[in-house]
Amino acid sequence: MLIDEIELFHVAMPLKAPWRTAFGEETAIDTVLVRLRADGEDGWGETAPYRLPQFSPEWASGAFALLRDAMAPALVGKRIDSAEDLQRELAPLKGNHFAKAGLDTAWWDLAAKIAGEPLWKMIGGRGPDAIVGADISVMDGLDDLVAAVGKAQQDGFQRTKLKFRRGWGLEMVARVREAFPDAVLHVDCNSAFTLDDIPMFRELDRFGLAMIEQPLAYDDLIDHARLQSELKTPICLDESITSVDRARKAIDIGACGWINIKPGRVGGLTNAIAIHDHCAARGVPCWIGGMLESAVGQGPALALSTLPNVKYPCDVFPTERLYETDLSEPEIVLSGPSRITASHKPGHGFRPNPERLRRATREYAVVAARIA
Repeated sequence: MLIDEIELFHVAMPLKAPWRTAFGEETAIDTVLVRLRADGEDGWGETAPYRLPQFSPEWASGAFALLRDAMAPALVGKRIDSAEDLQRELAPLKGNHFAKAGLDTAWWDLAAKIAGEPLWKMIGGRGPDAIVGADISVMDGLDDLVAAVGKAQQDGFQRTKLKFRRGWGLEMVARVREAFPDAVLHVDCNSAFTLDDIPMFRELDRFGLAMIEQPLAYDDLIDHARLQSELKTPICLDESITSVDRARKAIDIGACGWINIKPGRVGGLTNAIAIHDHCAARGVPCWIGGMLESAVGQGPALALSTLPNVKYPCDVFPTERLYETDLSEPEIVLSGPSRITASHKPGHGFRPNPERLRRATREYAVVAARIA
């Protein structure tokens, strides 16, 4: 397909309630939407590395500038007939996985529309249904937390993830486990700890958690291998896995028992699929994560959640969980307890509402092919 034009939208969309993690608090999502046009069709992608470089070294304004000034100009006017072609064109630009993911996910949406296939089917999903879990951020108090976990249990979610940070740690987990002795739980540390905290992590072993997600530094593998050797509870790597090569190294040294795959964090759906396939070949189970993003960003993650080596409920959120009104449509809704069904329409099935997109846009740019 010949890429005619790329539109970029840096947007901010309010959250229903603050989202608190080990690295900060967000009251709105800052994200970049990408519209890729070719062959009379368009594809939408999204990349949401947060407002500031706290989850990773990237941030939304920086991703927007790099897409506008370097990545989009590298693609417009060229034939990009495969995902590998796109990755090859972007390869000279080191890192910046989130920025690349915006283009990559838009390309996959476009390619699936041109092929007339739902994205989940095009990438080899088992079927349209994805199993999802509940995520609960740091709350004002333990009573509020227990009530939130109770609601997740009543709503039928098969597992609950608890954000975990200093001051919201062992006591919090103990309270939840006491209230819900049989619930499937895990904690997400968002890189907040070091090997000095090994005694605390050993204490976590007694709570029967499904996993401990990203306990140590965002770019570390070696210390995670040391920590995993000290624990019974499996470690899940998230921020540390940015490529197939990083996944291979983590598995080689025993740094984890699970790998979380976020399309944005790894440079798009192309690399996400490759990581999934490598993990499957090595016998390491995966599950799929997402960022704070609109339905356009969650669409590729939803498709990815249908792949066969996804063995744990994924982080794809119903729209009402985070937003009063998503800027993209249709809304993402549960199709059953702990279940979301991917679209049967060609592509990932989501696109921005034009008026909501206009209201949310902070910066806009268009890069078009030159007409000879």
